[in-house]
Amino acid sequence: MRTTPEGPITTPEAPAVMLERHRRTRQQQRNPWSCSLLTFATSVLAIGLLVTILHSFLNRQQDPKGCAMSYMRPAFTRYSDFDTEHTRFASKYSLYLYREGGVDEDTRVKGVPVLFVPGNAGSYKQVRPIAAEAAHYFHDTLRLDLGAATDGKVPLDVFSVDFNEDITAFHGETLLEQAEYLNEAVAFILALYHQPARSLREPGLPLPKAVMILGHSMGGVVARTMLTLHNYQEHTVNTIITLSAPHARAPISVDAEMVSIYGDVNRFWRQSYSQVPTHQNPLADITLISIAGGGLDTMIPSEYTSVTSLVPETHGFTVFTSSIPNVWTGMDHLAIMWCDQFRKALVRAIFDVVDAKRAAQTMVQNERIGTIRKRLLTGMEPVVEKAILARELDTRLTLAEDAHGTLRPGERLVLRSHGAAKDIKAHLLPVPLQPFAAGSKFTMLTNQVLDIGNDAGSLVVLLCSELPLQSGMNFPHSLDLSGDESIGNQLACKNAAVDQILLPASTNESADASDEAKPFSYLQFDLPDIAEHDFVAVIEKASEESHGWLIAEFITGAMSSVTVSKGHHELLAQGLKVQLPASRAMMSELKIPEIHSTLFAYRFAIERQPCDRFEESFTPLLRQYIAEPYESKFFVNAKGGNINVHGLSPYMPPPLRGGGATDGLSLTIWSDPVCNSTLDISLHVDVLGSAGKLVMRYRTVFAAFPLLVMLIVTRKQMKIYDTTGVFMSFSSSMDVCLRTSLPFVFIALSFLAVSLSKAAQGSWTRSWLSLITGTFGKAVDFNVNDLLLGTQDPVFWFLVPLFGIISVGIIIAGNYAITALLHVLAFVCGRISIGLGRLQDPRRIAATWSSGPRHRILITTLLLLLITTLIPYQFAYLLLTLLHFSTTVRALRLARDSKSSANYNFYNYTHTLLVLMLWVLPLEGPVLVVWAHNLAVKWLTSFSAQMNLLSIVPIMAVVELAGRGEMVGRTIGRARHITNMLTFLGALYAAVYGVTYAYRLHHILNFLAAWLMLLHLGQRGFAAVVPWSAPIDATPHTPPVSENTRTVESDVKKRP
Repeated sequence: MRTTPEGPITTPEAPAVMLERHRRTRQQQRNPWSCSLLTFATSVLAIGLLVTILHSFLNRQQDPKGCAMSYMRPAFTRYSDFDTEHTRFASKYSLYLYREGGVDEDTRVKGVPVLFVPGNAGSYKQVRPIAAEAAHYFHDTLRLDLGAATDGKVPLDVFSVDFNEDITAFHGETLLEQAEYLNEAVAFILALYHQPARSLREPGLPLPKAVMILGHSMGGVVARTMLTLHNYQEHTVNTIITLSAPHARAPISVDAEMVSIYGDVNRFWRQSYSQVPTHQNPLADITLISIAGGGLDTMIPSEYTSVTSLVPETHGFTVFTSSIPNVWTGMDHLAIMWCDQFRKALVRAIFDVVDAKRAAQTMVQNERIGTIRKRLLTGMEPVVEKAILARELDTRLTLAEDAHGTLRPGERLVLRSHGAAKDIKAHLLPVPLQPFAAGSKFTMLTNQVLDIGNDAGSLVVLLCSELPLQSGMNFPHSLDLSGDESIGNQLACKNAAVDQILLPASTNESADASDEAKPFSYLQFDLPDIAEHDFVAVIEKASEESHGWLIAEFITGAMSSVTVSKGHHELLAQGLKVQLPASRAMMSELKIPEIHSTLFAYRFAIERQPCDRFEESFTPLLRQYIAEPYESKFFVNAKGGNINVHGLSPYMPPPLRGGGATDGLSLTIWSDPVCNSTLDISLHVDVLGSAGKLVMRYRTVFAAFPLLVMLIVTRKQMKIYDTTGVFMSFSSSMDVCLRTSLPFVFIALSFLAVSLSKAAQGSWTRSWLSLITGTFGKAVDFNVNDLLLGTQDPVFWFLVPLFGIISVGIIIAGNYAITALLHVLAFVCGRISIGLGRLQDPRRIAATWSSGPRHRILITTLLLLLITTLIPYQFAYLLLTLLHFSTTVRALRLARDSKSSANYNFYNYTHTLLVLMLWVLPLEGPVLVVWAHNLAVKWLTSFSAQMNLLSIVPIMAVVELAGRGEMVGRTIGRARHITNMLTFLGALYAAVYGVTYAYRLHHILNFLAAWLMLLHLGQRGFAAVVPWSAPIDATPHTPPVSENTRTVESDVKKRP
């Protein structure tokens, strides 16, 4: 270009430069390997974040493993007569009875029936460790205890169901089949006790009318489903104990029927306890106990085991294995079935509630729940009733007149050399006078065994009241410490050891709470509960000096309790530091209400100074505790460690009583107060450790958010195609979206996440939110946490952009991997064609699009017929994905050989469809696995929920059109805007609902395919009926070029 006074003059080279620039722009848009600096940087950042999260999940905040191995000698007897006369599933499932070799080999039923239900892909043999322990415990202990027989303790008849390792978690219909079979199995089991040839029941005992259920994983959900079916006989089940069972929500939501069944079953349980009068409640006699393994369980999030949204605390609770006395360790999903410490505690809990003198075979419901709490909880929870309060005074304690064992009010009792007096000695701690200060307690800790009345312990702890000397009251037990001296005081007492709490031993040699060491004995009473007594008497019975010690004292809340009012932001920025004074109580409690989320992990450290006068009796012992569910973790010889809780978690329903807030985290520290040294406690957020917590809670988000990204990219491709006629490559569209729409989408979703969390907290906004979740008018919205991030805490808004960046990186990396594979296959196919002597003529390749119409019609018809009769639509989707993969390879070969803009458009179109289909394909896998498994066991499943032609026909039509070499033409008018709007709404729907309802991601893709098919029909066959969807010229649009310019263009193309 040169300039004159009259203005610029265009030379013949200008159109050529413009054409060259236009050509390069189009080539760049069509380039499948397009990668800008922004795209590369985003990918690197996303991969870095993903690797950090996975590394944290695998290596940080790991709970110690403390389970011991269990051993058994199993023998199973199959009931072959439980056949098709009893159940329609006899050819698929089986029923077995367990017997322990060398202990009980008689296959006749004789005790209390217990039915084990295996979980997802579980085996009936998994019950062996628990059943073996039950046989040994009765044979070695209860059989020799005369009192046990009086209380109705008999052996357990442990039955187990063989579900052929069914994949229960993936398919709702399978879950219903198992539940129906279980009800029929229960009826068969109870009938066995009526057959003299098969029963060895003790005379005088009523025949069983109910069965106890023990369910592992999904087996626990199947057990609860039993009670909702038509073939359930009322009162045939009264106790359900589940191990690592996901009660609160489905562990994976890829099957619509599974999500629906979960909703129906949980709704039945909630309504039974909240709306139906007690006398009409079908579950009034049911006790539901859920036991979780904790952070070591990487199959399901342990907070899913919570039953607080299903049953009131009067009928059930959830406890973690790390809380159970003498277990004190977490365990993974399978170890919970064989862990030696846990199976012993579980078997004792079951025998505790057994009462064969009743037809139900167990205690009445309120006694049953209280007894199990006593066995499985730590004993420090408010719901655990103190057994001593219900007992009468049964011991007369006589003291010498000049006894000097009474302490001053408020004085601490410290015994450092137990048995030093080499004689029986009493110490009396006066109970403080009323009114009591808030939080007042009596606490006592010792490393000695407490005597519970069988003379097995070296210490006796009594709650005593003064008794007049002339009192004529008679007591079953008497303890006279006066000797030959004149009688001083007489006290009426009762033994407090019935409420002793076992704590893991904490010494300088202690490494883990599950160590094999004699536990500490601990007593804790609220003062109002023992106000009617005058003294707490501690009596030493040791005849020789030992290394035993004891510390007992009365404390107030002001002395022992500290509440920290710090929010998430302050804890994240500053951490927490607390110093316990040298004059502290033996037991101190640190309450942090803001720590309740499963998404944050913490590190704590304890620093203490050496004792200035004495060697400390024990090292600091720390207990981490939350109440919903009951989770305690103990840290022995505490110097530092990891703290992570299973409290409020994403997508969890609120408690049955409503509300969402909890009391947060409590840290209880036992330390030797006689050391006269301060104790410094620090706590800070473990950011890297917290990253790993996202994996278990947001697994499905990495299916929903990437689909959001892909639909936004597809929207941009369609928009530019309708405008310019160029269907740009997926990578080029991704680059454009990274600069334009995706940041705004993630910002908008972040604001939406904050809005949803705030909306769940206000009354008016909560009503509006209930309209979205379909629970309007209900007292408690149990679906309030189903949307987007699934949390009511706005502090987690940053997860939206975090997941967005990771999703973008995953899609970019996945797209390049697919592109590389397509190019390799296209190259191989080309070489094979050359080797077979076929010419690489684009016309020959293009001719394959329209070959064999009859063949295609035949295959399509056959596929549709199979979908309506035999196969699930997921299998058809798999075949269509493979077919479209082949179509995309051919499209790439044609585009590379022909260099045609139209063919490049078609290839980019098929490539985008392939990326979408491949991303949704893993969601179809679980149902396909169920279908293949059922075929392997020769069981034809109806797949009623899947046999819906509308779920696959649109995708089938689009794949068929692409196989014929046809793509959607450019649209104008309202059709263009509708396409833009539908794609955008589908993307938002995937993000908001895709995590909770993952199966809907398939329907989003299917809906998009239906719209593309409708556009194609309108353009090809119904243009007159639907004029607004008429296509414009489908050839790529280029600027008009003059003859001289065309000459220049040819010259340009010839340049090297």
